Parts: sequence; C-alpha cells; structure tokens
Amino acid sequence: MFLRPQLPTTPQLPAVAEQGQPPACSCHSAPARRPMPSATTGAVAAVLVGGVVLTALLAAVAVTAVSVAVAALVLRSLLATGHRR
Repeated sequence: MFLRPQLPTTPQLPAVAEQGQPPACSCHSAPARRPMPSATTGAVAAVLVGGVVLTALLAAVAVTAVSVAVAALVLRSLLATGHRR
C-alpha cells in the first residue's frame, strides 16, 4: 500500500457552451468561422516539383564548385612546376 500511488480526483469542469449558440448578450457578435483550406493535389504537386527543382539546382551548384576547385588545383600545380624548372 505504501508503494501504490494515489491519483488525486479531478474537479468537474463547467459545461462548455456549443459554438453554434448565439452569444449571451447582443452587444457582441459571434466570431465568423472560416472553413479550413484543404491542400489540393495541384498545390501538393507544385510544392514537390519546386522541391525537386531546387534540390537539382543545389546539386548542380555543388558539382560546379567542386569542378572549379579541382581545375584551380590542377592549374596551380602546373604553374608551380613550371617555375621550379
């Protein structure tokens, strides 16, 4: 009995009024509820295509940077060996 925890009782919350009911006073109007926009297949496809295009561009930039770096190292090596002779 000592090792068994006793959970406290939770107080009862007051009932929440349904959202379809009008407000209690006439000085405030009920907030307008807009329907949630749903993601259409066209929007999902556009996001996916945009992601693929951006990823391809990033890969192209990375490959170009590596190739320029290799070309610079080769040219530096060729120029350095020409000065030694």
